[in-house]
Amino acid sequence: MDANKNQKIQLWSAKTVGQRLSLSKRQIFRLSACGKIPKPLKIGGAVRWITSDIEQWIAWGCCSRAEFIARLEAVC
Repeated sequence: MDANKNQKIQLWSAKTVGQRLSLSKRQIFRLSACGKIPKPLKIGGAVRWITSDIEQWIAWGCCSRAEFIARLEAVC
């Protein structure tokens, strides 16, 4: 059995992402609107970021969303 199939995706709210980056919730939404952080998921009325995406984005030096996507595609 593939281990990846059993992994649960963890999601963070803007508040949690902001706490991780020492930014306000409002600043997180501004960065998202400008395409400077990974794209969030919209679930009903909620906006959430995939935890592993944010952690990888930080590890890659907080690059632009376009660069982040390009790096992800190069890895896969």
